[in-house]
Amino acid sequence: MTAPEAPQASSSSTPQSLYEGSTQYRHWRFSPEQLVRMRKTLNEDAVSAIRNAFEADSPGSSASVSFLNAEEEHLLVKLYVGKISQLCGHFRFPEEVEATAVTYLKRFYLKNTVMDWHPKNVMLTALFLATKTTNHPIALESYAAHIPRTAPSDVLDLEFLVAQSLGFDFAVWHAHKALWGIWLDVQNLPDASIEELSKVYEAAVGHVRAARLTDAEFIYTPSQIALACFAIASPALASAWAHAKFPSSPHPPVLDVLDPIKALILRDGSPPDVEAVREVDRRLRLCKNPEKIPGSNAYMKKQQEKERKADEKRRRKAEAARIAMEEEGDPFGSELAKKSAAADLDDDDDDD
Repeated sequence: MTAPEAPQASSSSTPQSLYEGSTQYRHWRFSPEQLVRMRKTLNEDAVSAIRNAFEADSPGSSASVSFLNAEEEHLLVKLYVGKISQLCGHFRFPEEVEATAVTYLKRFYLKNTVMDWHPKNVMLTALFLATKTTNHPIALESYAAHIPRTAPSDVLDLEFLVAQSLGFDFAVWHAHKALWGIWLDVQNLPDASIEELSKVYEAAVGHVRAARLTDAEFIYTPSQIALACFAIASPALASAWAHAKFPSSPHPPVLDVLDPIKALILRDGSPPDVEAVREVDRRLRLCKNPEKIPGSNAYMKKQQEKERKADEKRRRKAEAARIAMEEEGDPFGSELAKKSAAADLDDDDDDD
């Protein structure tokens, strides 16, 4: 199945679901082809910009640099998606925090490159941000203290960048919540054994977590992903649920979308090979944007340029304020000036 190029607006005669009104539906749904194209374009633009930065810093230095491609960037991000789960287990954060942080990290790298911002640093900021947006906050000092070699500034320095890259779309609709709804429904099926249903549900939860390592949430709805995960755990129960939901249909149409989702989860829902990622990370150290490395010539030039622009902006504002004062006269107003003059006269009388 090929996902639509973009969400289609609902007909005026068809009531819009809550999900269709969400920023997730309107801003963060893509086809598989779009995702490939976006990542490829982002990578090519990043390589071009970083190559120019290398050349500006030291002519000819980019010739020996092996830049990452889009697939390698995605592989590195996938590794840190898995590390979010480990951190959440350490802090005992709820499922909502973990799933939200994963989504934030994945969305961030649809707009940014690992050659500018390493996933380790972004992951820590995405997770901290998720604790706040899901109403499970933790003190920044306590958070940083439990993560080796991490200072509070390491988390806060990227917070605005992450929020900005998300388009400030903080609300996320998750498949694990849709799965809970299916779990409640199947308990009402005839001849349902709670013990057997519990085993199926636990297996389905595992598949939902595996789905977070894939692009499923960018292509399909949370309810479709949830049902696909339930179908992987028990095709018979998933079919029974669908027929109970659509009793008038001999073949519920919702079942038709499940096969490509199941294939995606089973194919991409495993952590990446550590050795392969280690090699990517080793190369990243050599092709990281020098403008993002404190102490490098390119970084210092970039900072000097930022300071020059900031000074120029302040100068323009000061000049504009000066011109406005000259055109408008006394900024305190003529009446206040008269009162001030009268007060001066009174003061003179008192002195006498």
